[in-house]
Amino acid sequence: MNLLVFGQTGQVARELARQAPQARALGRGMADLSDPAGCAAAIHSHRPRAVINAAAWTAVDRAETEEAAATVVNGDAPAAMAQACADLGIPFVHLSTDYVFDGAGSAPFAPDHPTAPLGAYGRSKLRGEEGVRAAGGVHAILRTSWVFSAHGNNFVKTMLRLGAERDQISVVADQIGGPTPASAIATACLSIARTLGDRPDLSGTCHFSGAPDVSWADFARAIMNRAGLLCIVTDIPTSAYPTPARRPLNSRLDCNSLARFGLTRPSWKDGLAQVLSELGEPT
Repeated sequence: MNLLVFGQTGQVARELARQAPQARALGRGMADLSDPAGCAAAIHSHRPRAVINAAAWTAVDRAETEEAAATVVNGDAPAAMAQACADLGIPFVHLSTDYVFDGAGSAPFAPDHPTAPLGAYGRSKLRGEEGVRAAGGVHAILRTSWVFSAHGNNFVKTMLRLGAERDQISVVADQIGGPTPASAIATACLSIARTLGDRPDLSGTCHFSGAPDVSWADFARAIMNRAGLLCIVTDIPTSAYPTPARRPLNSRLDCNSLARFGLTRPSWKDGLAQVLSELGEPT
């Protein structure tokens, strides 16, 4: 497949490069998402068979003070990409987030559940979703959560560092969600892009998160145990760990919509073992 990917250094982008080395990946130097028109022009110039947007503004807390900039990157740029893909009649796969929901309750959020972002990051991602749908082309919006890999900065790598430095740490226990291996997201994006080429009627929004759902604290304990670290994890409430941006307490995602693409939720435990092996940690 002649595939164009936006993003080079992010967790999912790096996994896409590993799984689809023939794809053309555009980093910030070649396609800056702060220039939506430039991103659209890149699609028209390369004329691929499909496009995956794996680039985004991911600084959740900084978005609270720089919402306008975050909205251009997460909202206006995906909308411009989607319009370019619609113009060319090719599939567009776009990654979104559980942050478009308010995190209320304990039931998993279905794709058609009303959105209600708690902060600027969620609002910027929702703007992108709306723009992708409005373009009217063949598309898939893949909402995911709690992404981790052997690359970049993420919760698993932070826990490994803290677990090696400290005897005890405190981790939030009242936020529940599905940790998702970036490698599994990349695999899903590639599969969906191929499928949409033959089945444009499958366009829409899907949820993709790791199973089973777990708290950050229990996820931290699993990381320590699998890595052979003796660091004790103590549960704390979200209120004891204030951040500039509010985090949803409930990040559970109903992933039944994956069935139309022949996909199922990935096991974060298997993904964790793979990441630890890649990082040279005992498992």
